[in-house]
Amino acid sequence: MSIKDTAPAVADPPETTAPQFYSLASRILAKRRVIAVAALFIAACYAPFQLMPFHTFQLSMALVYAIALLGLNLLVGQAGQISLGHGAFLAVGAYTAAVLLDRWEVPHLATLPVAAAVCFVLGLGLGVPALRLRGLYLALVTLAIAIFVVPLLKRFESVTGGSMGLTLEKPVPPVWSGLAEDQWLYFLCLATAVLCLLVVAGVQRSRVGRALNAIRDNETAAEIMGVRPAFYKTLAFAWSAMLAGVAGCVYTWVIAYVSPDSFAVGLSITLLAGLVVGGLGSLWGPLFGGLFVLFVPSLAQDINQAAPGAVFGLLIIAVMYLAPTGLAGLGGRVANWIRIR
Repeated sequence: MSIKDTAPAVADPPETTAPQFYSLASRILAKRRVIAVAALFIAACYAPFQLMPFHTFQLSMALVYAIALLGLNLLVGQAGQISLGHGAFLAVGAYTAAVLLDRWEVPHLATLPVAAAVCFVLGLGLGVPALRLRGLYLALVTLAIAIFVVPLLKRFESVTGGSMGLTLEKPVPPVWSGLAEDQWLYFLCLATAVLCLLVVAGVQRSRVGRALNAIRDNETAAEIMGVRPAFYKTLAFAWSAMLAGVAGCVYTWVIAYVSPDSFAVGLSITLLAGLVVGGLGSLWGPLFGGLFVLFVPSLAQDINQAAPGAVFGLLIIAVMYLAPTGLAGLGGRVANWIRIR
């Protein structure tokens, strides 16, 4: 009898549980994300009942900027196209809603799809010639669009009100809601922002989102794999303009006043900076960017009238140094640093 036959039987080693562990960890992480998003939404709904009207107005404006940055993120963060003219599309959406409200007394909610459609068509038209440009040349062309819009709005005074702009009425809260005017405006902004966030999240997880990411990473390789860069770039430009138009429309509801100087070139540059600070390519980056764009200059101005620009620039440098992926990626960066320690 051989040694092999007399040796005690040894049980086979158990199969590795690594796949099961990672599956369990991913489920736990997904549940935590759902809980975190639900808690954030509940806090957002609870906030206007605890804040002063001015602070509620500030949160409404932060949501407006977040909607605009969601569109810019599709173009810059997903498709990899530089744009310095996003404020121009926001102006078109705002003036489309303002003219409808002022000239034809269209209901406020009815102006939203019209402003979105007008900006979508405009973005589609401008996206086609932009296909031949990239990098710095595309940035300069979009910057020229932002420069061109302000004097154009001033020229058609009979429609746009010229330099004086248009003064409008804010949406009146329905009686059944029991809400004050600032609270009603906030919930309109919140509902629009959530809807836009869901749409963008669906796009990012779809075939279109994967195609945009492939074009951003390597356009030549994406084209070899069957992706049509021209089609998807034009589509990203149109969607970006459409979301900017939605933001412009909601801006008109909140401010109840539009003027050409509100959409100067500095707005487009500020939006791009806010997107980079919030987190380029991240779904939650536009939300952080909207808060950054609104509150940082406001808080800096309380310190000194000349401080907003300096503080804004210094904070951008600090965020880029401490969190290269933006504020949205700061949590993961801190977690990795703690794990290494």
